[in-house]
This record gives sequence, C-alpha cells and structure tokens, in this order.
Amino acid sequence: MRTRIATVGAAVALPLLAFALGLALGCAALRGEPTSYAYFTRARADDAWSQKIAGWQRRERADDGALKVETPAVAGPGQRMADATSPETASSESPRDLRSKYFGFRADRKRSVARELAEWIQSEAKRHYIADGPIDHWATLEETLRGDGDDCDGLELLTFHALRDLGFDSHEVYRAIVYRPSDGQHHMVTLWFEDRYDPWVIDPTGAMTTGMPRMSELPSWVPLKVFSDTVEYTVRPRRPLDATHRFAANE
Repeated sequence: MRTRIATVGAAVALPLLAFALGLALGCAALRGEPTSYAYFTRARADDAWSQKIAGWQRRERADDGALKVETPAVAGPGQRMADATSPETASSESPRDLRSKYFGFRADRKRSVARELAEWIQSEAKRHYIADGPIDHWATLEETLRGDGDDCDGLELLTFHALRDLGFDSHEVYRAIVYRPSDGQHHMVTLWFEDRYDPWVIDPTGAMTTGMPRMSELPSWVPLKVFSDTVEYTVRPRRPLDATHRFAANE
C-alpha cells in the first residue's frame, strides 16, 4: 500500500544526504549498517516540512473529539526519557534489591504494552486502511475514528495517542516522518524514546516494519522529523552508536 505526501516545496538538506520532498509515503525495509541520529534538533526557519506539520498541529489541538483524554504532566519535550533513578542508574545495585526489581518490572511492563499495541494496530490496519485521494490530508485522531480508518498517517495516530493515553509521557512518544533513500518513499510511524538515541518503532501498517524493532535495526530508513501536537524537531545524524552514551544520566 502506498500513500502520497503532497509536494512541500524546496529540497530539505541533511548532512551527507540531499533529496527532494513531495515523494510518496511507502513501505519495505532493507538491511544495512545502523546509524545513530540526534532526534531533537530545532527545525530551520525554511524547513519545508514545518508548514505541513504546523497545519496538522493546529487542527489536532482544536479537535474536540470525545475520546481525547488529558495526558500526564511531563518535564518537557526532548528532555531525558527516564526518572532520576532508572534501570540504567540502578544497575550498580544488587540485582536482587527492591529498586532494581521495581524498575525492571516497570520497564518490562511498558515494553509488553507497546508490543501488544503494535500487534493490535498492525492487524486492524489491514481492515481500516483508506487511501487518500489526489490531495494528501493529515487527519486528526477524531477524523480517523469518525471515518472508520485512514491511510498511514491517520492510522499512526492510534498508536501515538494510545501510548500517551496508557501513561507513556508525551516527551517519550512522537510521530515521525521517515524516508527511504533507495526509492524516495516517505512513511509515518510512531517512535517511543525509551532510549533517546535509538527509539522503538511502531509502524501501524507494517509497511516499514512489523513488530516493534529499534530504529537502528532499520538502516534502510532515515528519520527526518519527530513531532507531536505541540512541538517539532528535525533529525540529524550523530556519531556512531555508543552504548556508553545511551541514556547518559546528565544529558
């Protein structure tokens, strides 16, 4: 299944990679070497995606759909995705102490919930995928539910909102535009930043991937933008993956 993204204007420049926007949303994953990204970079003033994202943000915030729920208070977008004492910082403790058990249980439970959601939406998307017409339209959650389905960007909202409604912090969960350089395809997925440098990917249609892999496991796809209904960031390549820097307590 393939979905068109409307032409968004000028080419977007990324370090070591230049390509024209306005290509189709698409699907298929190839293998390659993993790359690490700095996900939370402020967008340039002339970013061609910003107008499209801002338009959806305004409509999403204005939508008074009955199923919208208040999300929990958070520290702020782009900040460290962990409590002051996380499983990583508690790792020096005995593996049998209560602190380690607590954070281990909590992390396992969140991953289980996210994987269950990925399985559910990938199954439902087969029955509720509705391609856009000649004009690409980014639906709100209420529009997607009212229409009994949508294309990739509409169905992705179910995972984005479900994770937040189930207690995942808003600074952990973002919508993401991803790009496949091999054929110029674009796609929309949800990223869960349990690790700020290597998020989990939930693709509602299974076009990019099935299950819930990490972004580093999908080297054929390049993340371009991460955003929510209130913030927008540009993704840029960073130094190679370094486990010693993941989830650094002072970042």
